[in-house]
Amino acid sequence: MAKVLVGLSGGVDSAVAAALLVEQGHEVAAGYMKNWINDEGIPGDCPWQQDIEDARAVAMKLGIEFRVIDLIDSYRDRIVDYLVEGYRAGITPNPDVWCNREMKFGIFLDYALAQGFEFVGTGHYARRRDLTDGSAAILRGADPNKDQSYFLSLMTQHQAARALFPTGEMLKPEVREVARRFQLPVAEKKDSQGICFLGQVKMSDFLRHYLPDSPGEIVDTTGKVLGEHRGLHLYTLGQRKGHGVASPREGMAYVVVGKEPAKNRLIVGWDRPDAEGLYTRRCVVGTLSHINEPFDTKRLVDAQPRYRAKAEPALMEPLDEGRVRLEFQRPQRAIAPGQICAFYDGGRLLGGGVFEG
Repeated sequence: MAKVLVGLSGGVDSAVAAALLVEQGHEVAAGYMKNWINDEGIPGDCPWQQDIEDARAVAMKLGIEFRVIDLIDSYRDRIVDYLVEGYRAGITPNPDVWCNREMKFGIFLDYALAQGFEFVGTGHYARRRDLTDGSAAILRGADPNKDQSYFLSLMTQHQAARALFPTGEMLKPEVREVARRFQLPVAEKKDSQGICFLGQVKMSDFLRHYLPDSPGEIVDTTGKVLGEHRGLHLYTLGQRKGHGVASPREGMAYVVVGKEPAKNRLIVGWDRPDAEGLYTRRCVVGTLSHINEPFDTKRLVDAQPRYRAKAEPALMEPLDEGRVRLEFQRPQRAIAPGQICAFYDGGRLLGGGVFEG
């Protein structure tokens, strides 16, 4: 049996993860990562106080130690600044993936190891397996509708080897049933939505707090001016709604197909497979992270360009400076620079990287 620090978020998934680890006989303690308290007046609800109380109540029910770990400064340095600077540069960052790499399995894991724990447990819907060579692998979660392995795609072998995902072996309804069996106080609590730990804060409101509006022209692919945008950082490739350009005919819709930062222009085009800039088969992925073996040979992988997207076959070719070129077998819609691409071999997560273009 191992000594495990479980990251309790105040939700049902992490609560059940803690309960299962206790039931399995591990020496378990719980830690709430206090990352964000929204004390700057950004519109929206950040229920961190309630989450702490819910997490504490779960720990009391399970009879395990509970501690609140203040990571606010680190979260601002590693996640908030990354998010703001990414949008300032005109890309579309993914804070949830970076939060797992830098916070849950970064600073929080380092804290756990320094405190004498051997593993960090979370409520992620993913599965961990020990391989015959002694390394750890991450597999897709058993529930295809809840699988969260995509969000773990930038983890390293060191992080994977120290991670435990008890709920990843279960379907979501089973998790609720286990929560009721243990009589956990969060058994019926609704799942949270929002940006990593920011709570119910709209991305547009969050960005407006840090980046002032910078209006510019909205043009079509011929350069014709169609309207005015509020700031390029508020739009992303493939966006159908919210750009403010009405469709001139029924059955057709404008979507964002590109940006021209030098001219502060937002480019829109028709939402169809031949739309210029909207679909592509070839792209470059950098900032690579691998879980078991490096991406140093040409090979076929299943590449997942977004969380809810289907993983598609793609030929991976190594480039210099830790980058690879992907050639998808089928054109992909809205490959946005800054977003994360996860690589799989069937159901096994190989790693991932950041779209560069």
